[in-house]
Amino acid sequence: MNEKALRTLEYNKIIDKLTILAGTGHGKELCAHLLPHTDLATIKRLQTETSDALSRILRRGSVSFSGIHDIRPSIMRLKVGSTLSTTELLHISSDLDAALRVKAYGGYTGKDSEAQNEDSLTEHFAGLEPLTPLNNEIKRCIISEEDIADDASPALKSVRRSIHNTNDRIHSDLSSILNSSRTMLQDNIITMRNGRYCLPIRAEFKSQFQGMIHDQSSTGSTLFIEPMAIVRLNNELKELSIKEQEEIEKVLADLSNQAAEHTDNLEYDFTTLSELDFIFARATLSRQMKGSEPIFNKNGILNIKKGRHPLIDSKKVVPIDIMLGKDFSMLIITGPNTGGKTVSLKTVGLLTLMGQAGLHIPAFDGSQLAVFEEVYADIGDEQSIEQSLSTFSSHMTNIVTILNKADNQSLVLFDELGAGTDPTEGAALAMSILSSLHKRSIRTMATTHYSELKVYALSTQGVSNASCEFDVETLRPTYRLLIGIPGKSNAFAISSKLGLPDYIIEGAKEQIGKQDKSFEDLISDLEANRVTIEKEQSEISKYKAEIEQLKKNLDRKNETLDANRDRILKEAKEQAAGILQGAKEFADQSIRKYNKWMQAGGNIKDMENERNSLREQISESEAAKLKQQKKPGKNTSAKDLKIGDYVNVIKLGLKGTVSTLPNAKGDLFVQMGILRSQVNLKDIEVLEEEVITAPGYNKTQGGKIKISKSATIHPEINLIGKTVDEALSELDKYLDDAYLAHLPQVTIIHGRGTGALKNAIHAHLKKLKYVKSFRIGGFGEGDHGVTIVEFK
Repeated sequence: MNEKALRTLEYNKIIDKLTILAGTGHGKELCAHLLPHTDLATIKRLQTETSDALSRILRRGSVSFSGIHDIRPSIMRLKVGSTLSTTELLHISSDLDAALRVKAYGGYTGKDSEAQNEDSLTEHFAGLEPLTPLNNEIKRCIISEEDIADDASPALKSVRRSIHNTNDRIHSDLSSILNSSRTMLQDNIITMRNGRYCLPIRAEFKSQFQGMIHDQSSTGSTLFIEPMAIVRLNNELKELSIKEQEEIEKVLADLSNQAAEHTDNLEYDFTTLSELDFIFARATLSRQMKGSEPIFNKNGILNIKKGRHPLIDSKKVVPIDIMLGKDFSMLIITGPNTGGKTVSLKTVGLLTLMGQAGLHIPAFDGSQLAVFEEVYADIGDEQSIEQSLSTFSSHMTNIVTILNKADNQSLVLFDELGAGTDPTEGAALAMSILSSLHKRSIRTMATTHYSELKVYALSTQGVSNASCEFDVETLRPTYRLLIGIPGKSNAFAISSKLGLPDYIIEGAKEQIGKQDKSFEDLISDLEANRVTIEKEQSEISKYKAEIEQLKKNLDRKNETLDANRDRILKEAKEQAAGILQGAKEFADQSIRKYNKWMQAGGNIKDMENERNSLREQISESEAAKLKQQKKPGKNTSAKDLKIGDYVNVIKLGLKGTVSTLPNAKGDLFVQMGILRSQVNLKDIEVLEEEVITAPGYNKTQGGKIKISKSATIHPEINLIGKTVDEALSELDKYLDDAYLAHLPQVTIIHGRGTGALKNAIHAHLKKLKYVKSFRIGGFGEGDHGVTIVEFK
């Protein structure tokens, strides 16, 4: 791809975003040097890798590529037999740690081979070699860049033990000298000069203190003298230090030799980790942009669905749909300034470059891109003061280059083609340039304000108009790209909304030719028709969705009905077959009995018993049939109920009275003796009131007056929740009615509570002459919550 198009379409800014996401130095280099490819196989491989990495991120989260160092120079030194430093060996160890971590993320461990389905990255993960023995050996021997472990080798451990002992002896001897020569010392300290232990002696005592002078202070008042008594020990310490360094070199050489045996694996690990870092950076960028893998073709067809410019804030960018190369090879975009024409051009160009570089594009799934050998773009104001080029000259220089180099495998993007000069000449030039490109079947997109180019697009096969929608009411562009509809400048409408006098606008309209005015009116009509059609299509789509849903519901209902019908028929057939088989067996058995009785001389009594048994079985069968055919009871509705109604609670098998009316859900409370429970309308059925009729009493006194008392009354009364006065008043009337109805006994429900209501009721009952006795309820009757009253 030419460098100018990459710069114009801001491809480098996408690369900068990608580079930040890489975790390794070499991975960042791969990102920084990523360029669009023109080989379809390579593009598909890169896209597949990006998709597979994104799938792994979504399933398992991101993987860390931190701690990876560029060990290629160290590997080159190992190949020639050099010994590596502690820093280089630690870098190798760090890379091996990363290889182990990334291999485990990929689903591969030392125990099992593969933990998930294979994809394009499987081979990368499987090929990583953590070299655990080598890594553990490096960690065992090297503590840090400045420190080698004592246990790195037996010899090193022995030397360091000798150094420690020698240091102890030197400090012991120096301490004795310090105590015996305090008057000669400048300071009571032990110091080192040139790697040897010394004491700070005053200059005036240098002839009296036996030893070797190694240094003096800046004033000359202090000499740093190594006492003769520890010269031999210092020499031993120096020799031991040399031996220690030799042993360290041996340890490093041994570790280097072990690493040299795995240079190929080390090189592969580093290269693969960097490549995976590069791939996962592309996947992370796709996740951030909410991108998708485009479908590529070699036919020059673009179909971008809801494409978004990746450098515009995702909360502000307006997705656009762009098609090119199938029904038309050239798209001419018109419309007002700041309406989104240039952004549409850049979106197509940048998404094409990103896709061919193996990056996902911010668009819906199923978007199509073509593989172009070159992308040419003439966008923006490129006038050059140094080269004395005007805007028009600069654009024309680029256009000349494009016309010379572009072919049918190129994508050409023009912004404001023919602008910057006389409108008539500019429009003519633009039309001629576009005609030349169209004849050569070059995929082209161009933006313009020229009406002549709109007419050219309408009259030329393979060329289509497009426009960026503009809302005249709000004076704001919507940034929607409308394929197939030429745009209007809307200059008159915008000026009128901004307050320009009508007479000026009318005067301007008179200056426009009749043909141009008719064309603009045609565009307005087309725009109005488009808006109407879009609304109608939206409503049609809504109705279609509702119809489709209703059809699905109907299909499901029919399937359920068919399934139930088949099941019922099957069960009926099975039941009928069972009945027939039972009847046949019973008939055969009866016939055998009758034959046996006839042969035995005819036992009339046994035959009559058998006939009665047969009649009973037939009667039972008919009764069961009538019971099955009996219509179900009427469903109870809320408006049919009132407080005090007598009902049967089906689930509990108990009868009681309605205490509250049903709520919106159909729940209500029913009092069943002492039990008060919440039930649903579905679980109750209303019962006829128990009518208890007292027998008539005929009392003849004078004119034979006949008195008959009939009362409808429950055998129980519920006084829970009432005050003592209210309860006694209601109880008194109830007991009179119950006694007149000749009930043998009644139940008074008063609850447990504090016992005040119960005591008041008992005291009242003692005063009534027609009460024979009363007692507390027993088990199953309500216990202490009720009182059972018997009448005389």
